[in-house]
Amino acid sequence: MILPVYVYGQSVLKQPGRLVVEEEIEDIRKLAEQMWETMYKSHGVGLAAHQVGQALKLFIVDTVQLNENEENKGIKKVFINAEILREEGEIVSIEEGCLSFPDLRGKIERPSVVTIRYQDLDLNEQVETYDGFDARVIQHEYDHTLGTLFIEKFNPLKKRLLKGKLDKIKSGLVQADYPVKVNRR
Repeated sequence: MILPVYVYGQSVLKQPGRLVVEEEIEDIRKLAEQMWETMYKSHGVGLAAHQVGQALKLFIVDTVQLNENEENKGIKKVFINAEILREEGEIVSIEEGCLSFPDLRGKIERPSVVTIRYQDLDLNEQVETYDGFDARVIQHEYDHTLGTLFIEKFNPLKKRLLKGKLDKIKSGLVQADYPVKVNRR
């Protein structure tokens, strides 16, 4: 089932996520399946539970779809109760987008390497290190689980330049080629 993506202005996007507990893992597996469907319908490479209205420490990433012919094959994983242990490497500025901000992009500086501890869908703990685009997507989705939006990382000038566009999104004046949940006036 494809879920609507919550766009800027929805309060759930700013809430810190709560930990997923063992008793709800079957519901989390179902939610993760719906998130995969939603992410692919929306042409994304990552999606956090916050973006489908659930303030949980849960996100998915699929960069495999972009790396078919490259040496780095990408990742396709579910991250539960994730915690970034270390960010390191060169600080790289790359343009990012977010499904919760249709048609809005901006350059974001992020470290090029991330080490993350998380649980998989069987609640087995994993500690892994990623670099490049995989690290960037993980950091972006992880931020959602903290209630942090990528626009908060824009420089002040960029924020001022985008104010009108952000106000339109926040007020529900948004168009996307995927289902969205907007604020209505």
